[in-house]
Amino acid sequence: LLGICLALQILTGLFLAMHYTSDTTTAFSSVTHICRDVNYGWVLRYLHANGASMFFICLYLHVGRGLYYGSYLYKETWNVGVVLLFTVMATAFMGYVLPWGQMSF
Repeated sequence: LLGICLALQILTGLFLAMHYTSDTTTAFSSVTHICRDVNYGWVLRYLHANGASMFFICLYLHVGRGLYYGSYLYKETWNVGVVLLFTVMATAFMGYVLPWGQMSF
């Protein structure tokens, strides 16, 4: 499930980035262009927004499974997982904040 969610995020993000402009004067109009003028652009936008939530739900379930089965005893593996979790959270935060608040609107 994590792989499917990640692939969905990458694909929809690429397709959205093809039509998005990050200029402060045209950012909001490019989002409305995606939703109104691009074929199924509104579907791409909502898949990308809701896919991020689904990705984090699956990620938290994966961490919970590791806690339940005692995988935290494997220190090196667990620490790599924690670093990956923080990296994913930082990437999601930057993707939410950087585009002038319009893509996440």
